[in-house]
Amino acid sequence: MELRPGLSALITGGASGIGRALSLALARKGIFVTVVDFSEERGKEVASLNEKENAKFHSDLKFPSALFIRCDVTNTRDVAAAFEKHVQTYGGLDICINSAGIASSVVFYNDKTDGEGSWRRAVRVNLIAVIDCTRLAIQTMQTAGKPGVIINIGSASGLYPMYGDPIYSATKGGVVLFTRSLYPYRRQGIRINVLCPEFVDTELSAKVDPKFIQSSGGFIPMEMVVDGAFELIKDESKAGKCLWITERRGMEYWPTPMEERKYLVTSSQAKQRFSYTTKSSLEIPHTFRKIVVHTLSHNFRNATEIVHTQLSLPIKPHHVVVKIIYAGVNASDVNFSSGRYFSGGSKDIASRLPFDAGFEAVGLIAAVGDLVNDLRIGTPVAIMTFGSYAEFTMVHKKHILPVARPDPEVVAMLTSGLTASIALEKAALMDSGKVVLVTAAAGGTGQFAVQLAKLAGNKVVATCGGEQKAALLKALGVDRVIDYRKEDVKSVLKKEFPKGVDIIYESVGGEMFDLCLNALAVYGRLIVIGMISQYQGEHGWQPSNYTGLCEKILAKSQTVAGFFLVQYSHLWKEHLDRLFDLYSSGKLKVSLDPRKFSGISSVADAVEYLHSGRSQGKVVVCIDPTFDQQPSKL
Repeated sequence: MELRPGLSALITGGASGIGRALSLALARKGIFVTVVDFSEERGKEVASLNEKENAKFHSDLKFPSALFIRCDVTNTRDVAAAFEKHVQTYGGLDICINSAGIASSVVFYNDKTDGEGSWRRAVRVNLIAVIDCTRLAIQTMQTAGKPGVIINIGSASGLYPMYGDPIYSATKGGVVLFTRSLYPYRRQGIRINVLCPEFVDTELSAKVDPKFIQSSGGFIPMEMVVDGAFELIKDESKAGKCLWITERRGMEYWPTPMEERKYLVTSSQAKQRFSYTTKSSLEIPHTFRKIVVHTLSHNFRNATEIVHTQLSLPIKPHHVVVKIIYAGVNASDVNFSSGRYFSGGSKDIASRLPFDAGFEAVGLIAAVGDLVNDLRIGTPVAIMTFGSYAEFTMVHKKHILPVARPDPEVVAMLTSGLTASIALEKAALMDSGKVVLVTAAAGGTGQFAVQLAKLAGNKVVATCGGEQKAALLKALGVDRVIDYRKEDVKSVLKKEFPKGVDIIYESVGGEMFDLCLNALAVYGRLIVIGMISQYQGEHGWQPSNYTGLCEKILAKSQTVAGFFLVQYSHLWKEHLDRLFDLYSSGKLKVSLDPRKFSGISSVADAVEYLHSGRSQGKVVVCIDPTFDQQPSKL
């Protein structure tokens, strides 16, 4: 949801602490805010400040731009009246934030009261009132028939024990699981998330031992909490999510997808999909075959050769030996074979020869070295290191990515899937409601880009060459497929998108880059993830001149950004988990090119096939043809 003037929000506990900060932050966006709080003095003060912020966006309103409603959130009738008043004033409810919370000041087993500070009162405010307000917010949004976002303020003490106040910890833990269990409401356009900050400098934290706060890393800046809330509001892919914020680790979602898979029960079909058997031996051979680059050339076949090499024993400490099952083929294999990914002059690069080829693979751990205690022989893993065009490879354990299955679909998620996922999030800053153009969209990375853009709530346009590729893209949900063999891309974009395209995911280069730059909208972002049209030629990859580039992007406040996956390695695990979860839940499809390449001797054929322009989906080589598995059901 885009935070824009004219939206409305209701915030319980909005007169102090996190609630107050969020009230003011939303008002600064021109959003009408109803502050619901027990403190009349503070509530009126915040409402007054909100009105001043709103005055920058709205004039001549026939209704108040901010409201304060005095209310005890444990009184259902009063809370219902507050929601009703909000809707009467603003015509609906876009955002609800349940921030009211208290600590229990009396040790619960000695507590014989039922008033302020008692453990029963804490349960009613922190948990029961959150459930009640969430219920009313859902009903309000359902009645209006409009999408909405609900954020429940939890706490890090709802994720792990807080020994000083077990009642507070219990109520916040209840809020976390209650909220995450409301994930299905996303189908109605209602996203319900929970924000779990650690210690923030508020009156509530004043009751906690300062030494304990310091040992946890100190207070979190309130700005970080506001940023976290805004992320949950704006990111359409976040539903039923728990955002954990600490000073030590920053913002991260909890639990991780891999942790979730430990307890999620899959259907029998899914279980069948993720089972595998192998007739291949995991015994380590004395020698194995691999592909090395022996001369620098953009012609992959001429630059490489298959060599027999001896496995270096003993296995190095902290290392594992991986038996490669499938390796991925990438357009940039020819850049690697020509030495373009190494720094230094031609003599320096030539001195590296021979070097191992291949970027990505999946396989099984065949052996482990000393000091490797967290990985077992037979574990399916993915790797993204040089040397994947090999039957075996030795890799440091820090480069190992455990996966559910060593499937070709997982290979597709590596360089191709991760490039799309990270580039759209970090370089394109993609949100919802935009027009997104993907070039070469039926290829390995394009297929991910169109689906992720669509899942984020955007209109997706894609270019491709050929009827089969166009049919694939339509099946993936693309709104407008432009087959450049039948239509002129420039004419279509000019006619059907006269205001331009907001985000462009570009991998072709050359004339296509020029066309895309001219089709970019005001504030648009063009992300260059490659330039396959320039990789192979008489002189290889030659720099191009783009006269007037600065003047063009300056005139329309546009951004042209490059994206190179290696520089985002710290995000690989997080995004691979995310892609695998989307795939295993059926939200993401993975298209593999139907042509089969079997054995290490077929790698050069596969690279040339990818550059022929005939490939569709991800091109994968089965390095071990004896590997026996059940085909995945997409």
